[in-house]
Amino acid sequence: MSAAFTYLDHNATSPLRPAAFDAMVEVLKAGGNPSSVHRTGRRARATVDAARRQVAALVGALPTEVVFTSGGTEANNLVLAGSRSRRVIVSAVEHDSVRLARVGAEIAPVDGNGVVDLSALERLLAASAEPALVSVMFANNETGVLQPIAEVARLAHAVGALVHCDAVQGAGRARVDLHGLGVDYLSLSAHKLGGSSGVGALIVRGGVPLSPDRRGGGQEANRRAGTENVAGIAGFGVAAEAANGGLDVVALRDQLETSLMEIARGARIFGTGAPRICNTTCVSMPGVKAETQVMALDLAGVGVSAGAACSSGKVQHSSVLTAMGVPPAEAETAIRISLGWNTRAADIERLIAAWRDLYIRVAHSDIGRARAA
Repeated sequence: MSAAFTYLDHNATSPLRPAAFDAMVEVLKAGGNPSSVHRTGRRARATVDAARRQVAALVGALPTEVVFTSGGTEANNLVLAGSRSRRVIVSAVEHDSVRLARVGAEIAPVDGNGVVDLSALERLLAASAEPALVSVMFANNETGVLQPIAEVARLAHAVGALVHCDAVQGAGRARVDLHGLGVDYLSLSAHKLGGSSGVGALIVRGGVPLSPDRRGGGQEANRRAGTENVAGIAGFGVAAEAANGGLDVVALRDQLETSLMEIARGARIFGTGAPRICNTTCVSMPGVKAETQVMALDLAGVGVSAGAACSSGKVQHSSVLTAMGVPPAEAETAIRISLGWNTRAADIERLIAAWRDLYIRVAHSDIGRARAA
């Protein structure tokens, strides 16, 4: 990212780490198909195998449990379609790649902080003898709220259900452990932690079912056909290793939130009544729509977003805040600020100054209109 621009939208994508870039360039120079048996192919296979170990280590998995995909969306779709479960339960705050992956999925409600209602989930699980697949994310992409995944897994496994966790926003930022959490499937995406876009992984616990959604050359142990994206996978592995220590930005986030609340007393930070991941703030600016804030901050040289980034690039109504019971008028004023591996104190100070300037301009404008009336 340009030094003249402060980038605080890491939940959409995080800048490519230099070491990941270098690894990808070397692989692109070398070439090779990892399914080929000659020396170039064997070298490509060794690159994929090394990255598989690095990604597995990030989430406490075995290398054999890692299935490389084109990203988090494919990983989510692959498991929701390929778990062999005819019944699917998802939380009300899941990413669209989970919520929309299965027609007829049952919805587990959340409380006012966006935390899944475990009692409601238990009732849903007990409502049918049909074994279910339960999908609950690790950390919310809009609010950063953490879900009680281990408890979800305990409830689900007690009645023979399988558990999928979309950990795209959690891995590399907090400790994520496949076996420690007790989940059966875990989705990851490289570009959220400093790898490139176009590569991700589905972690499949040994012994649980997975039906491939395509047929081809039998890659990824017959779980995901198609020639592997060797360069992307190499960068993913390097980024995963670099992110394995987690992300230490909680002090910056707290400074940010304290300052914003002091600037606008009517502002609200969503999800503060629950544990949150360290890098995410979802905050409202009273009376100023999110798209106005995003554009004004962009002009001031700061990049943030309004809720989840979508393929159209447009600001959309937040299903997450709706599920939390946030009134529409307030939800329309919420922006998401997300920190990452290269965020510095100066970035936070620049955002605070730009947000303050915008709020003061709006407040003075309101006073002027009131006097004119």
